[in-house]
Amino acid sequence: MMDHAWLATQRLPEVTVHASGVLAQTIRAEVRQTRRFRTDVQVAVCTLARVRETALWREVEAAVPEHGLGVEGFVVVRRGNDLVVAAEGGHGLLYGYFYVLRYFEWMTDDFTVVEQPAVPIRMLDHWDELSGTVRRGYSGGSIFFRDGAAVPDLGRVRAYARLLASIGINAVALAAAELPDVARLAGVFREYGIAVSLAVDFVDDPRDERVAAWWAASVARVYDVVPDLGGLVVRDARDLEGANLLARAVAPYGGTVFWRCSGAVPETDWRDRRTDRARAGYDAFVPLDGRFEENVVLQVQHGPLDFQVREPVAPLLGEIQETAFGLELQVTQEFSGQQQDLCYLGPWWREILQFDTTGGGGPTVADRIGAIVAVSNVGDDANWTGHKLAQSNLYAFGRLAWDPAADPVSLLHEWAAATFATDDRTRTELVAILAGSWRTYERYTAPLGVGFMVTPGSHYGPSVNGYEYSGRGASHYADRYGVGADRTVKSGSGFTAQYPEPLASRYEDVYTCPDELLLFFHHVPYDHVLQSGSTVLQHIYDTHFQGYAEVEAMAARWQAIADRFEPAVRENVNARFAFQLANAREWRDQVNTFFYRLSGVPDALGRTIHR
Repeated sequence: MMDHAWLATQRLPEVTVHASGVLAQTIRAEVRQTRRFRTDVQVAVCTLARVRETALWREVEAAVPEHGLGVEGFVVVRRGNDLVVAAEGGHGLLYGYFYVLRYFEWMTDDFTVVEQPAVPIRMLDHWDELSGTVRRGYSGGSIFFRDGAAVPDLGRVRAYARLLASIGINAVALAAAELPDVARLAGVFREYGIAVSLAVDFVDDPRDERVAAWWAASVARVYDVVPDLGGLVVRDARDLEGANLLARAVAPYGGTVFWRCSGAVPETDWRDRRTDRARAGYDAFVPLDGRFEENVVLQVQHGPLDFQVREPVAPLLGEIQETAFGLELQVTQEFSGQQQDLCYLGPWWREILQFDTTGGGGPTVADRIGAIVAVSNVGDDANWTGHKLAQSNLYAFGRLAWDPAADPVSLLHEWAAATFATDDRTRTELVAILAGSWRTYERYTAPLGVGFMVTPGSHYGPSVNGYEYSGRGASHYADRYGVGADRTVKSGSGFTAQYPEPLASRYEDVYTCPDELLLFFHHVPYDHVLQSGSTVLQHIYDTHFQGYAEVEAMAARWQAIADRFEPAVRENVNARFAFQLANAREWRDQVNTFFYRLSGVPDALGRTIHR
């Protein structure tokens, strides 16, 4: 049976649609399949051009801002038993319809809201292979592809497109399949206002005229079949010339090239502490700022390393001035528990989006970006995301992409109410379990921003020295005296200088650097006293014991409400908590034992550390 996720419990009163076009037809289809409230309220969904056909046309026109609603904005007005959703066209109407579906039960008799997305491009990347496997996927196989081609039945793809549209996603990136398959998939997403881009690898010599001609011809063939293709996403991008070559190829069709800056990462040498992977994106792309074609969007990972549970916001996000760029997040939980461990990432993402890129009251990350992109966490598991509760991350990403100022806990309440037909007290308890889960995961994994310490390859579970001597630039440099990577100007890689003042000085100074990032920026002795008042070593012991205890408490709280959920949900979450308890225990014991053996300093509270 199809898992309808956060569209499972939705209901609406009678709806009429005063609009035409593909998206209006989609809304009509939605209306037909949505359960009904027994109420006297009448809902009208109409374009602004036809709003005078409704009873509330004066109120709607008065609510529209002077600058208009744009392509995706909408206005909702309710007075008594009349409710109108109005927009310039189909995209706004679709988003407005889903807004009413989400909030109808909470709307008063006198209600007006105007909504416009804060970020114009809100995209999910899918690293699904044509074989049906999913790179860094933890929810089964691909919902799009099997055995080299698109799946014959696109019913599940349509259900996925519906889920994405309901949270405001307007773009996806898929593997570059055969053209008939691309056309079929794009047709399904088109019904929900979602543009498809193709994920490609660019490894050719961009200075070779034959390469440019091949790409121009290939792109022309694709646009001939899919004229509204969003563009190309280059997964492992490196040089300026390649980006501009592809940009020129898609420009005649209005296409965009999304150029992932993560491809600039060089191999580093653990022997040389001044080589630093964290510097790579800034060093590679800041000198090129302003030299990209106008239809290139640089896709910048949120941190300078690789989607760690805690790392500083990448300085590149505050430095780019002349090139379009977007923020890249990761909904798939590669480094945050792989949808085995419960880890709600909404608070982390909002912290990143609201980060002041100047450190002195300047624009936030959300203010500066023109796109927000994430690697999806969806697969062909029955519940989409492997862990049923990991659906909350997909929901939160879409809602934060639309409104980066949204409160992550409020989003959890929205998601829980829309997903589970349980009583309010049960949903409140579920939200409480989820709300602190990112901090809990951070506590029992790599401490104080040092990062990695994961099992090489799989990236699940602890391996404290797993990447210590690799070329990934992920060393923690722990010895018998101290731990941490020195990224200061004074004695390290100089990474702190990539930030503007006062951020650079804040991170450079061991006494003003935030505790949670201390080991990312500094190598310190174990007895260094944090701003919290604890020593570094005692903090490591305390947080790892605390993190495991919090997982035990989360699992117990879940067991107290588990029988109020459907059997499939109960069994899924029970099994995942069993995995998480085992994983958290390994992290606690391996990290604490590692640092005890190195330092010889026992836990001040005398708790068990295996020697």
